[in-house]
Parts: sequence; C-alpha cells; structure tokens
Amino acid sequence: MRRGPSSVLDTGVELLLVLVVVLVVGAAAYLVYRHPDLATPVLVATGVAAVFAALVVPIVVR
Repeated sequence: MRRGPSSVLDTGVELLLVLVVVLVVGAAAYLVYRHPDLATPVLVATGVAAVFAALVVPIVVR
C-alpha cells in the first residue's frame, strides 16, 4: 500500500504526540519522586488526563 505525503505528516504528528506524552509522564514521575507529598494530586491529575484522553482520542481518530 502506497502512502501519500499527508500520511507521512500524520505519522510525524503521532510520533510527536507520543514523545510529548512520554515526557510529561516522566516529568510527573520525577516530581512525585522529589516531592512525595504531591503524589495524590499528581495521581488525580493523571486520572483526569486519562479519562479526557479516553473521551477525546476516539473523536479525533474518526
């Protein structure tokens, strides 16, 4: 199957999105490591972000 220029751009955007997510998760893990009293707020924020992603990603993929 041949891929056009737009699909290459989409792949680049997807890769960038994955890298940003990995960076944010790593930053949150480091924040909790350095400041253990922030573990609960970070956990709540991560849960909210996961629910938001679960609702938005299927809409965007369509």
